Parts: sequence; structure tokens; C-alpha cells
Amino acid sequence: MHKIERALISLTDKAGIEGFATELAQLGIELLSTGGTAKKLRDAGLAVMDVSEFTGFPEMLDGRVKTLHPKVHGGILNQRANSDHQQQCAAHGLKNIDLIAVNLYAFAKTVADPNCSLADAIENIDIGGPTMLRAAAKNFHDVTVIVDPADYPQVIKEIKASGNTTLKTRFKLMRKVFALTSVYDTAISEWLEKVDIETNSYFTGE
Repeated sequence: MHKIERALISLTDKAGIEGFATELAQLGIELLSTGGTAKKLRDAGLAVMDVSEFTGFPEMLDGRVKTLHPKVHGGILNQRANSDHQQQCAAHGLKNIDLIAVNLYAFAKTVADPNCSLADAIENIDIGGPTMLRAAAKNFHDVTVIVDPADYPQVIKEIKASGNTTLKTRFKLMRKVFALTSVYDTAISEWLEKVDIETNSYFTGE
């Protein structure tokens, strides 16, 4: 079993992340991050590589494009035991991303504000977050994916024990991802059903 070498952390809810990331760093795991999460980790004294430096491509379009890049998704999705995948990674300079800690833009919280506009709601539909989560969950045989801070201690315990998490834990964490993205997409769909695009208004009645 390969050891976790690199983690990508990008969070809206940053509760507990300093302690978790500190333990990862102490275990020799390289930290990648974006925006406010990277700042928070640096403020905690941690060495962090910006995803834009990792990919060689800047964040752009007002932050709409940050992690949507082959070096991110190739690093997540490659199967470590697949020799063809490994040859392609070597040919294109792709490095493994073995752990993903991501949660999503607070869409439900945003639209709970009665003054929320359609434009505000749309900008709080997360694209990169669910994409990374689903990629990591699909490749759970090789990648640990975390959406719940309550799972930080177990993940650290297992990495300390063997350099990686167990398959059982990765599968449990994978299931949490699809439960989360299902609820997230349902919240978006249900809210949009109540929007009148012609008047740009939101209604609460049946």
C-alpha cells in the first residue's frame, strides 16, 4: 500500500483544520490549498503550496476556475496499481494527490436569506468542490476523501499507524461524499424550482 504523500485542502467550513493540517504536515505530507484556506493554514505557521503553483495555471474568472485542471484531477483519479495510468502520469508530469479535504459553498445558507438574489444563489453553486469530491470518491481504492471534520481523528490515527488509511475507512468516507453531493444538488434543484426567471423573483408558495 502506498503512503499518503500529498493532500489538497479547500474548505468553506474551516473548523478544526489547523490541527488536522498540522498533524498531516508533521507526518511529512505536502499540503496544497486555495484562497482563504491557504491563508488560514499559513497563519497557523504551515508550509502550503497554492494549487495555482502546483498546476502552473492561475486562479481565474473571479475564482470560478481554481482546481479544474488535469494536474489536480489526474493526480486524484489515476489508479496507482495501473501501469498504463502511471506511464501517462510520468509522461505528463502528474503527481499523486492522495487525500482530499473539501466541503462546499454554503448554498443552503445563502438562499435562506430572504434577500438572496438569483445571481447570489448562482455564484454559491460550487463546481470545483463537488468535482474533486466525486473524483476522489470514485478512486477510493487509492484516495482518502474527507467532508466531515469528525473524521479527522480517525484518518490521522490510521496514517500514523501505516502511512495510509484502511480500505474500509476510505469506502465509508466515499459513501459520505455521495450522500453530501446528493443533498447539495437537491437543495439547488428545489430552490431553482421556485425561481421565476422572467421576473428574477423567488416565491415560497406552492
